[in-house]
Amino acid sequence: MQPYELTLTEASASISSGELSPRELTESALARIEAVEGRVHAFATVTAEIALAQADRATAEIARGSYRGPLHGIPVGIKDLMNTAGTATTASSKVRAQFVPDTDAAVVEAVGRAGMVMVGKTHTHEFAYGGVTPTTRNPWDLERMAGGSSGGSAAAVGYGGVLAALGSDTGGSIRIPASFCGTVGLKPTFGRVSRVGVASLAWSLDTVGPLTRNVSDAALVLSAIAGHDPRDPGSARTPVPDFTEGLEDGVHGLRIGIPTNFFTEDLDGETDAAVTAAVRVLEGLGAVVVAVVIPQAEHLGAVITGIMMPEASAYHRRALRETPELFTEEVRSLLEVGETILATDYIDALRFRQSMKHAWKDMMRAVDVVVAPTVLTPALPAQDTERFRPDGTSEDANVEFGRLSIPANLLGLPSLQVPCGFSAAGLPLGVQIMGRPFAEQTVLAVGRAYELATDTVGRIAPL
Repeated sequence: MQPYELTLTEASASISSGELSPRELTESALARIEAVEGRVHAFATVTAEIALAQADRATAEIARGSYRGPLHGIPVGIKDLMNTAGTATTASSKVRAQFVPDTDAAVVEAVGRAGMVMVGKTHTHEFAYGGVTPTTRNPWDLERMAGGSSGGSAAAVGYGGVLAALGSDTGGSIRIPASFCGTVGLKPTFGRVSRVGVASLAWSLDTVGPLTRNVSDAALVLSAIAGHDPRDPGSARTPVPDFTEGLEDGVHGLRIGIPTNFFTEDLDGETDAAVTAAVRVLEGLGAVVVAVVIPQAEHLGAVITGIMMPEASAYHRRALRETPELFTEEVRSLLEVGETILATDYIDALRFRQSMKHAWKDMMRAVDVVVAPTVLTPALPAQDTERFRPDGTSEDANVEFGRLSIPANLLGLPSLQVPCGFSAAGLPLGVQIMGRPFAEQTVLAVGRAYELATDTVGRIAPL
């Protein structure tokens, strides 16, 4: 086994014991990137020199007894929305092609304090406004899309170029590509992780979180990046636990809500079967399955659209006026449409979201988590722009991919994507575990119980 094939937790144990050095691990990750990156295109920038210098520093610190903890010396990818001092942060857009920040984003500062090694900036759908990440291919099938907008982060973790990566999630942008690329992806509760220094898509929906090979690794990264930041007006003051605590508690007696509507509509048959099997595994571990009806489900899409689109247009208003030609036609069109949404409609959407939050709170009194498919279908061919439904109708692929992930964004809930099987074509399938606000420990414990009971989680794409 090569060092890059280790999970973060395994590599951390080897570094702590002295069996593996951060330099050796980083060299292995960079060699993997060099071998396959030309086919996958997960990275906007590979920062090999920076990575080796940081790895050498970590190696020296550990040798003299200054071990920072389980992330010390671990290679990480940073989504190209997140500022990195001295390294270009383009948001995969010509609008910021020349932008080199002077300071790090808060989450980049956090992983730096933990001693992680930045090996590169990962591609995103332009300014995170889409579910495809056109630049990047799926490491499980190079003719398929990686998903978006954190497609580069998911692909890099999926093929072993990094042991963890940071992504952002406004309407599913961590969980969609994590599902397509066979990785774990965690969207924390809104406000749990600082967004300072991260280009915004929609400020009242944006969330930053980790993509990793397994659930234990996600818990470690979340523990490093979570916390109140007074510079972020949306940052929560809720105390931050050690998210690895309770990870092995299992699910015996836990009430798992299984939706009877919304998440079951237009669902691909293989995805449906894989998620049903995952629920059976949890039930076999002692969880109690409870049927739930998703409240106000018919309004979810309209409400998130009424919020996301005007917020995105407001953020990009100046660039849209001054350099519209630098945006891709797709994103420019979305921003222009967002400007046509009335302020009264935006306010109505915000008010309706509050009604939805109360309805979901009532629903979740009966359950501890809700378990549902992450995406309707496995990854589509890279050139497909629409997804055909079982009834023969079709919808824009970006809309279809995000449909099942938007409740957690709209309501600010934590949601964990975990691989739960493969299609007949060998494509990863995923299940998401949604919890109450700030109940990341619960959703992580459910995901961990599932991964311990199966052999699906933690695989690397065999490129």
